[in-house]
Amino acid sequence: MTSRATTPLPPDCWLIHCDGTALPNPGRIGVGVVLRAPDGSEHRISRTQGNGCNNEAEACALLLALAEAQHLGAQCLRLYSDSDVLVQHVAGTAHTAVPRLAALFAEARDALAQFRHAELHWLPRHRNGDADTLARAVLGLPPKAKRVSKAPRSGRRR
Repeated sequence: MTSRATTPLPPDCWLIHCDGTALPNPGRIGVGVVLRAPDGSEHRISRTQGNGCNNEAEACALLLALAEAQHLGAQCLRLYSDSDVLVQHVAGTAHTAVPRLAALFAEARDALAQFRHAELHWLPRHRNGDADTLARAVLGLPPKAKRVSKAPRSGRRR
């Protein structure tokens, strides 16, 4: 597991985006997962997962993604999450003293090990919009507003 996806994908690799949110934080957990098969077909899943904090929500989203990928017969995965905490803890480069989080991260590591090839990468939140929209919708929240970039100012003075 690395933080950047730089190697080419094998032709049988699935691309997966996952995201979780808690409302309030902590509160009800909503998760969203978008799985893209090698043939280009998409599978979208959203559901509530009980109660917890945002980090638990992110871990629940990853676990749902892995369970669904296994159910669909995937053996090669490239997963994306906008949670740096999740990516670092699952990779083992960070550790937590919170028992419930430590258990979820360990469960995710064990689930990843069941695949022939699985890598988990961080990506910026604005590039994980579909999974985020699914996670928010299941909690009754609207999609986040798209980022609007300001047009560069011309150098002309009037």
